[in-house]
Amino acid sequence: MRFATTLLASMLIAGTASASTADAINHANQLMQPYSGDVPGAALLVVKDGKPLLERGYGMADLEHHTAATSATDYRLASVTKQFTAAAILLLAQDDKLRLDDSIRHWLPSLPTFTDKVTLRELLSHTGGLLDYEDLVPPGRTAQLNDDDVLHMVAATTHGYFLPGSAYRYSNTGYVLLGLVVEKASGQHLQDFLAQRIFRPLHMDHTLLYVHDDKTVPNRAFGYSESDGHWQRTDQDMTSATRGDGGIYSNIDDLAKWDAALYDNRLLSNASRKLAFSPHVKVVGEPYEAGYGFGWRITGDTLWHSGESIGFRNVIVRWPKQHLTVILLSNRNDPEPYRTALAIAEPFLH
Repeated sequence: MRFATTLLASMLIAGTASASTADAINHANQLMQPYSGDVPGAALLVVKDGKPLLERGYGMADLEHHTAATSATDYRLASVTKQFTAAAILLLAQDDKLRLDDSIRHWLPSLPTFTDKVTLRELLSHTGGLLDYEDLVPPGRTAQLNDDDVLHMVAATTHGYFLPGSAYRYSNTGYVLLGLVVEKASGQHLQDFLAQRIFRPLHMDHTLLYVHDDKTVPNRAFGYSESDGHWQRTDQDMTSATRGDGGIYSNIDDLAKWDAALYDNRLLSNASRKLAFSPHVKVVGEPYEAGYGFGWRITGDTLWHSGESIGFRNVIVRWPKQHLTVILLSNRNDPEPYRTALAIAEPFLH
């Protein structure tokens, strides 16, 4: 585990860190104080010009066993997963295994006929208009949903929210279905495709798409929520077993490798990255001004995405022109980390 103090000391000896960098790191550690101590914690990565300036854990990954968080702690990424699902679709498009303008029903023929006009491109940018699967759960159900459950529920719908391509509405449904399309087009399980085409080539050796009763998550952080001044474990709920919309576990060490790969062609071509990082639609109904690409929000000079699942709050924010990235992963329901990540980044941008 590389703590800020150790890394900074070596950099100062080598003459590669300025006093302003030291101040920025101290500022970041102060902002992370709420995550420190015997509380559900976090992991923070600050990468500038390909070098980690700050890479450490705060607080606890597992309160019950008093396991401290480190840079190697694996967190449930929640919706930060969507950029990987989008990348999988783009890789298959590069392979000529599918086209972005394919109908979702071409790949998943059990869907209703009105989905003939919903394309993969629209699902990637949340403009498909399909009903939220969270609102389709049968009354009284307590068992976790899997991707096939989502497919069956959407197959029983008779309409969407709007005509495909005519509006924006954030859709977990769309990304679950995109994960199923990856399986159809590749002939592999989604978790195996992601491992073969993304995680292993980048040596993201501790990252996986979690499938219940299949693989154990290494160095796993468990999620918590605060209630009446006490932290209670809230690691899973009914929607925690779907995959394409939020099922990846990873750590900041591995995500540094993912971030690096987004600057060159080792995975995605220039054309694919341009598609992913271009605003295809204006985000509405959310508290931040942004456009939406394919698995990325675009605000000013930043590419970013948050991830929220019961017991977890995460964010990745990239400033590609400045070659700066801040990633904050946490195993707690509160606080939402986006503004903290922006505040941590601010002194590193000068």
